This record gives sequence, C-alpha cells and structure tokens, in this order.
Amino acid sequence: MPRRRRPPRPGALADLSPTRIASQILLLQLTYYACAAVLIVFTALVAGKEVSIDLVFSWRSLRGDTTVGWTLGLVWVLNSITCAVFILLLIARSKLVLDFALTIHFIHLIVTSLYSHAIPTNLFWWALQACSATLMTSLGVWACQWRELRPINFGAKSTASQGASAAEDGMGESRGWGRGRGRDGAGEYEMVGMNGSDTNV
Repeated sequence: MPRRRRPPRPGALADLSPTRIASQILLLQLTYYACAAVLIVFTALVAGKEVSIDLVFSWRSLRGDTTVGWTLGLVWVLNSITCAVFILLLIARSKLVLDFALTIHFIHLIVTSLYSHAIPTNLFWWALQACSATLMTSLGVWACQWRELRPINFGAKSTASQGASAAEDGMGESRGWGRGRGRDGAGEYEMVGMNGSDTNV
C-alpha cells in the first residue's frame, strides 16, 4: 500500500518558494535602482551637474573629499528609506527584512564592481553601504512589525456600538414592558409581565 504524502502546511511553501523569493529580490532591486536614478537625476539637475550613469553604478563617484560625493551619499541614504517602504509592501515580514536588505546591497556590490571593473576600495563607499543597510533594516523591521501587530478586523461591530446596544438591551429589560428588536433579526418582540401564579410554579 503506497504511503501517503503529508500535505504541506498552509502558506509555508508558498512563502518560501525559490520562485517567489527570486521575484521579490528582482522587484526590490529594480525599485532600488529606479528610485536611486530618479533621486540622483533630480539632484544633479538642481545642482547644475552633468547627469551620467556613473553616478548610479560607479563607486568612484562616492568620495568623502568632494561636495558631489557627500551629496550622492545623502541621496543613497534617502534611497534606503524609500526602499524600506517597498520592503513593507512586497515582503511585509519582519523576520525576512535583514536577509532582503543584505541581498540588495550584496547585488549592488557585484553590479558596481562589474561596472567599474574593480572591487570598491573607497572607505567612504563601504561606510555608506553599512549605513544604508542598517537604516533600511531598522526601518523595514519597524514598519513590518507595526503592520503585523495591527488588530485584525473581521467585520464585527465596534466596541462602542456593542456597548451602546448592550445598554439599550439593559434599559429595555429593566422596564419590564416595551418592545425591542430580536438579535437574530427575526423582527420585533413584545415583553409581557409575569403573573404571580407563574412565579409560584
């Protein structure tokens, strides 16, 4: 008799499937570069600098001894804050934020090294990546935990409305006579007083 396979836990394989993880990493990486490109182009136009792809992919542009380098560093820090929002929207699990944040910066290291034909040797670039990863992780974990700890609403009445309805029911019962609406929605009912003979039974 063939042995039956144990059914997977609901959502376990779906959340940790390689295809899903790869698609999330790809989307996060694309949004990471897209937001960075928008911020860098906007900053370069405002500052009157020449727009170049080196500002996005070259680590040689990030230098601590020039104004352009510090401006780019600030832009990348702002980009990490923006990416934390996309982590909240696409991942929404605080336990996975660190993995995805480190993966984004590791892929950025590979892309930057391939584009510049050299591994980054600028200490300012490495310090910026560490700051960006820390900021992205902390904000992403905080945002995901805030979303996870929000109360779940199943469509029930609010506490105030339930308290008001309970108070109305109590007033109706204390009067002994009156009309009220059944909780089952079957219509109105009429409260009738009890005779003395009924209480002696």
